[in-house]
Amino acid sequence: MTTANTTGTATLTDGVRAEATIDLAALRGNLAALRERTGASALMAVVKADAYGHGAVRCAREAVAAGVNWLGTATPEEALALRAAGIGPEQARVLCWLWTPGGPWQQVLRAGIDVSVSALWALAELVRAVRETGVPGRVHLKADTGLGRNGCQPRDWPELVAAALRAQAEGLIEVVGLWSHFAAADEPGHPSIQAQLDGFAAALGYAEQAGVRPEVRHLANSPATLLLPQSHYDLCRTGLAMYGLSPVPEVGAPADFGLRPVMSLTARLALVKTVPGGHGVSYGHHYVTPGETTLGLVPVGYADGIPRHASGSGPVQVAGKWRTIAGRVAMDQFVVDLGGDTPEVGEPVLLFGPGGNGEPTAEDWGRACGTLSYEIVTRIGARVPRRYVGGSGA
Repeated sequence: MTTANTTGTATLTDGVRAEATIDLAALRGNLAALRERTGASALMAVVKADAYGHGAVRCAREAVAAGVNWLGTATPEEALALRAAGIGPEQARVLCWLWTPGGPWQQVLRAGIDVSVSALWALAELVRAVRETGVPGRVHLKADTGLGRNGCQPRDWPELVAAALRAQAEGLIEVVGLWSHFAAADEPGHPSIQAQLDGFAAALGYAEQAGVRPEVRHLANSPATLLLPQSHYDLCRTGLAMYGLSPVPEVGAPADFGLRPVMSLTARLALVKTVPGGHGVSYGHHYVTPGETTLGLVPVGYADGIPRHASGSGPVQVAGKWRTIAGRVAMDQFVVDLGGDTPEVGEPVLLFGPGGNGEPTAEDWGRACGTLSYEIVTRIGARVPRRYVGGSGA
């Protein structure tokens, strides 16, 4: 069972302290809206970091049921978890791109997972695992076109391409992808955007002239999917946007792109009490009540993923009214000044949601904390149970 507050905007399963509600119907709607933008290009549902806090397996299953046949993860362990959950190669290709020496190459090969290679050391470890397992590898060569993180620098690209083609000629691997990643696609007009488009075109041109015939070429992330159609190539990798958050809030809110936030976070008032004026609140007494008032205790804190930077600024909705965190966020709890109102103990407190009923959003929390909505949803911890609604039955 669930309970709702007086405005009908917050729901919470009976008896739970806090809960993240994941609207799978909204997720499917977002994927449909994104596919309209990608046209002939395929869509990759990026489910790294436990699907940005939304639950990787559930979100991956919904994406596959909606017709998405590429899934993206950062680590090989994330990719293996999808396969262990029953999402097989016949349902979706899975790409993992963040490797360190000694990684689980053999397990990934046996699971039919695509791997990204940015350097000769990784190619050598992969080839060794192929020889040991007898399972050829599916490889995406990543070019560093200006982000300066993972990816092969232009001066080293010819050597990596040549080594990959030699391994392919031996039947050890197949180069199925060529890719890169933007540094500032979320900043329209940034000079790095055109520089990276040009750099990627050059990397593609060299590799294809050398003999690479990739299945997919991919560059676009969520902001590029929304704003840079010339970057779409064969595949668009959408992370934040599929969860209904705008990767370019300065350009448009989620609704402007046909998106709806998927996660709502709700807790339950654990205590309501009257205190006199001049009363300190939470550690360090950074908030002191200006007069007699009521305080509400919300039983979530930074151990649940509530940013400590939200101290004194994080917005919540209680009984239809916006409140602000009073004083410091503690490990397990924070306090709001209710201004004399006396909601019932157990009243739902909506920390963030889609925003359609006047509640705060993850973007509001990002602004309050001086960070991004990405961080707000991704950091919600395992101590907060997820409740899934609107599922397709996948």
